[in-house]
Amino acid sequence: MLTPEFRIVRDHDRCIACQVCVRQCANDIHAYDVDDDWVFSDESRCVACHRCVTLCPTHALTIRRTALDFRANANWTAERITSIYKQAQTGGILLTGMGCDSPYPIYFDHMVLNASQVTNPSIDPLREPMELRTFLGRKPDRVEVASNDKGIEVKTVLAPQLTLETPILFSAMSYGSISYNACLSLARAAKASGILYNTGEGGLHPSLYEYGPYTIAQVASGRFGVHSKYLDVAAALEIKIGQGAKPGIGGHLPGEKVSAEVSKTRMIPQGTDALSPAPHHDIYSIEDLRQLIYALKEATDYAKPVGVKIAAVHNVAPIASGIARAGADYIAIDGIRGGTGAAPTIIRNNVGIPIELAIAAVDTRLRQEGIRNQVSLLAAGSIRNSADVVKIIALGADAAYIGTGALVALGCHLCQKCYTGKCNWGIATQDPYLTKRLNPNIGSRRLANLIRGWSLEIKEMLGGMGVNAIESLRGNRDHLRGLGLNQVELDMLGIKPAGMA
Repeated sequence: MLTPEFRIVRDHDRCIACQVCVRQCANDIHAYDVDDDWVFSDESRCVACHRCVTLCPTHALTIRRTALDFRANANWTAERITSIYKQAQTGGILLTGMGCDSPYPIYFDHMVLNASQVTNPSIDPLREPMELRTFLGRKPDRVEVASNDKGIEVKTVLAPQLTLETPILFSAMSYGSISYNACLSLARAAKASGILYNTGEGGLHPSLYEYGPYTIAQVASGRFGVHSKYLDVAAALEIKIGQGAKPGIGGHLPGEKVSAEVSKTRMIPQGTDALSPAPHHDIYSIEDLRQLIYALKEATDYAKPVGVKIAAVHNVAPIASGIARAGADYIAIDGIRGGTGAAPTIIRNNVGIPIELAIAAVDTRLRQEGIRNQVSLLAAGSIRNSADVVKIIALGADAAYIGTGALVALGCHLCQKCYTGKCNWGIATQDPYLTKRLNPNIGSRRLANLIRGWSLEIKEMLGGMGVNAIESLRGNRDHLRGLGLNQVELDMLGIKPAGMA
């Protein structure tokens, strides 16, 4: 018998037995005793989502982690012991949601940014122009121009580009893993902010087609929801090879989350598990990948960029080089802390590398090979604030994907139980009763506010560095310095230690 992970503390002097907690909890933790006019709780199912605490009108509830100590053992921690207890009971794989929470180094927190002083004055973004607009796609080696009576004519034909008003996108989260209201919130916020959101591998609900110019449509191994109209309506296409939370394995959407609308969108039977295999069964080499890239380009008249999403793994740099040479317009790289709706806990916490190291390695490799201009780089995997965006761009990315941060803006409390479909905040669920808890009007406004706030902060940081365009920061690692990093880590990141000019 496992001890409950959390303890629910109810102040009965404050509790008025209004039953708000009873009605609001999707896990049926709270119950009302009619005879005694008393509300009690079953702590064994609590996931610490804080829904009951937030909505209790008398603030009578508190949730605390259970104070149960195992005998001290640096090797056999409480987490490892309880994992064995669970598997001994069930005989199954332990699942989890969200990103890796192991205490690996977070390199963002060990890098500091430069600032201008006397000899290189800073820029005031309130009074001087500051350019955050970002173009994603293949750039030519050179641009040929010719002069005529009308002025300068550009003769070079440019590859299709995606235009972002700020170097941030909403990363792939599929309809099915998250609710329709969450998808709608992301789409509306992307349009309001002049950026893009990603469908994930769940197809695109027909009512979201109007947001096509702000949509990146994924083509994953399961080909869920992939058809000609889906390809035509999107602004860009993305071939999903892997993701940071579960490199090397496929996806799984439980049948409980495959509602009638999800079934129609994904083109699978209602109530059946949606299983996407680990490999694309038509991709076993870079040459195979090139064939799919150009098949998608051909299917859309070469009018939109085609990208490839991969997980950050040990040999990510040569893989990215091959993808660039295969014709991809951009490469999205997802680090070990990338979020997920469901993944084996053991995979999420032990496979892959941090996004900071991956981007630095890929940017360096592409520059050494002279092909950096042929592909844009998108970074994903726990981008938590505007400083992370600035730092990852200085390491070599063109823009940053945010997923978990966007869900937190919608109200997510990171209880890591997304795979159960019982999200009390209406985000990672298909339950109609729970989905209604997320108002897409409010959700889209909160997301747009987040993007606006981060963009203003990015301008402030750029101004402080004396940089007036995000383009000038890309791969400019002289603006970064390392704190508390050893020489091997500094060399991998390509930065100098703090205090060195």
